[in-house]
Amino acid sequence: MSITEHDEPARRSPKRKRSESPNGIPQHDGAPDAAALQYGYDEEMPSELQSPAEQDEDGMAAKRQRRERPRRLNYVPYMTLRGHKRGVAAVKFSPDGRWIASCSADATIKIWDATTGAHSRTLEGHLAGISTIAWSPDSKVLASGSDDKIIRLWDIATGKALPSPLIGHHNYVYSLAFSPKGNMIVSGSYDEAVFLWDVRTARPMRSLPAHSDPVSGVDFVRDGTLIASCSSDGLIRIWDTSTTQCLKTLVHEDNAAVTSVRFSPNGKYVLACTLDSCLRLWNYVDGRCIKTYQGHKNEKYSINAAFGAYTAELGAASEMDGEEPERWAFAVCGSEDGRAVLWDVSSKEVLQELKAHEGVMLGVDVGPDDTIVTCGLDKTIRMWKRQPLPPDANGVHESTVVVPIVAPVVEDSTPVNGTPAGTQEDG
Repeated sequence: MSITEHDEPARRSPKRKRSESPNGIPQHDGAPDAAALQYGYDEEMPSELQSPAEQDEDGMAAKRQRRERPRRLNYVPYMTLRGHKRGVAAVKFSPDGRWIASCSADATIKIWDATTGAHSRTLEGHLAGISTIAWSPDSKVLASGSDDKIIRLWDIATGKALPSPLIGHHNYVYSLAFSPKGNMIVSGSYDEAVFLWDVRTARPMRSLPAHSDPVSGVDFVRDGTLIASCSSDGLIRIWDTSTTQCLKTLVHEDNAAVTSVRFSPNGKYVLACTLDSCLRLWNYVDGRCIKTYQGHKNEKYSINAAFGAYTAELGAASEMDGEEPERWAFAVCGSEDGRAVLWDVSSKEVLQELKAHEGVMLGVDVGPDDTIVTCGLDKTIRMWKRQPLPPDANGVHESTVVVPIVAPVVEDSTPVNGTPAGTQEDG
């Protein structure tokens, strides 16, 4: 399947237009079990997806609420990374924040230095376009899934593929995720199946007959006990990792095709992109859609979303009394008109729109330092850094009607530290 509508079959990549979702809704293949789902976050730590008032029960809430949430963010272009010869389907920060990996319909993966933007390696070995990549928790191994039906594991230190690829899917591999311990990989494919793999043996542990249409997204919850999958059949399913039983099926009344799914950092919700230009946040235990984010365009392509967090003031967060800064969650998603839209998770307010790419923006990720990286059909990867808001542009001091700051596309950008850094290209 092509990253663009007219790509030739030899280099096809699944990040492309989706077919219409079917009218019928498949039957639930596992009894909902709230008790089983609950352990996905029984020992939940405080999360940026909750307000400070919800997190604190020791009288500190009022103290921390002294800083109001910003009504806007100001992400600006930082670098443009070039080198791919075709559209870039996905981009991911390594967990340690050192590297950025990108994959493309040109059948290559590129590794970039996350600080300088310098091209480090090009990983070659797939025979067709690559739609998905996933980092191991220790940042030493990268997994990639391709239209050649194969999942490869790459040693980042050497740039070489590990000897045993993961072979078992019968069609294009759409989505991958490592388990939190790094010992398992979950994959979703155009063959409508979800596979659970043992990384050490490079063999499938289980095959789940997950959906009645291509599986477009998979993810592990933060403790590895649950797996989420989604499909163009309009369903999101939650699975028990150990038994592979389907514990819950989530479906919106519109039954729009679902193109990606991601657990929230606290493990309590799932965020799903759908082909009705909506981004939805689900409480998967209750089976309720609790938030719907709109403002982007997504009707044909598989577009990913990500979570991030922001503080009241850039670099100056609640240092009074030695307190940790208050952090609020945002969701960011691409758009078929080239924009990236950032919403506050709780209020659903648009915090900013980035004019990120020429044409469809496909992938986005947020790094450990809250840097945003985006990619799209224009063959580029762009990095975005947050800067302080201009004077009296902070919504805290303005009227309730706030127009988000729109950051423009630039071909050459300057890092926020002032050091010149033109567009980076691989050698």
